[in-house]
Amino acid sequence: MREPAYIKSWLTVEKMFRWLQEAPDESAHKRRMAIWLIHTGRLHASKVAEILGVSVQAIWLWNQQYNTKGPKGLDRKGRGGRRWAFLSRQRENELLKPFIVRAISGDVAKASEIRAVFEKELKRKVSMPYIYRLLSRHGWSRIIAQSQRIQKPTVPDDFKKITRPWLRKY
Repeated sequence: MREPAYIKSWLTVEKMFRWLQEAPDESAHKRRMAIWLIHTGRLHASKVAEILGVSVQAIWLWNQQYNTKGPKGLDRKGRGGRRWAFLSRQRENELLKPFIVRAISGDVAKASEIRAVFEKELKRKVSMPYIYRLLSRHGWSRIIAQSQRIQKPTVPDDFKKITRPWLRKY
């Protein structure tokens, strides 16, 4: 049978135990517990994965992160967030400021106008969904997608009389 994973000795057993107890959340505790079990219990990755209820690949990943970067290698900021943003939030705010001023005065901003400003700034085309997500991110709700408001067709009075019998005069 294969030997258990190797854990580099970044911490003494006592310091590692304290490090395990000081975990800020449950996921950090699981990562630290995996290292603890491999180091002190000399358990195989498959057994540790079974105990902690995670995949074997996760155990090997955590082991590799700990061995290369030490205890700091297991600390994470998380996977969420805007990693591929075109502009910073501050720059987006600066570009939206004229539209906010217009909206306060009662002139409704059009998404196509906002799109043109952002395409000019970015020097590339952007999709309308990008503009709508940007506006949602900044708390906008009243944006008109069309360049003009669509007028409702007028219905002739004769048609109203036929379709709504309560309007008929006998």
